[in-house]
Amino acid sequence: MTAHDNELSDSAVVRAVSDGRKEMYAVLVQRYQDILYRHALRMVAEPDEAADIVQASFIRGFERLESCRDPERVGAWLFRINANQCRDYLKDLRRKNVRLDERTALTGDAENPEGVAQRGELMNRIKAAIDRLPTDEREAFVLKHIEGLAYKEMAALLGTSIPALKMRVHRARESLQGLLEEYR
Repeated sequence: MTAHDNELSDSAVVRAVSDGRKEMYAVLVQRYQDILYRHALRMVAEPDEAADIVQASFIRGFERLESCRDPERVGAWLFRINANQCRDYLKDLRRKNVRLDERTALTGDAENPEGVAQRGELMNRIKAAIDRLPTDEREAFVLKHIEGLAYKEMAALLGTSIPALKMRVHRARESLQGLLEEYR
């Protein structure tokens, strides 16, 4: 892989892979691994599982690259594979009746210990509430409010209409409000 390879369009990279230059798939991995990992981590809340999901998504994408209908939008296609892998993981997790880990990163060491503890408790409550959302609502909420994507970007990544995504985000906010009030 050369510096020039990184300048190629997604469709050119897909064509190169389809033409037998399998090593070019690394360009797509490099371009999309960060956003796929961030999304998987927000969805499953476990770094090792998120990394496994992303790896499985790239493997599935490589195996099925020929089925990508619009090579210029291969990033959105890979994102949908990743999102489906996350959904499958969460379904399996629910079937096994195992709770998701509720870890949180505490920041602000310079603050007083009581403030840090209160913020940590609040972060744990928010994280637990987000984890309790239905998968489609959680996915939309994470993309909108944590990843900061526009609805148009979300629609392209998820292959869903903008009105449907707005409704999911709205429902997620309402659900979160209710869930967080349970903690009061």
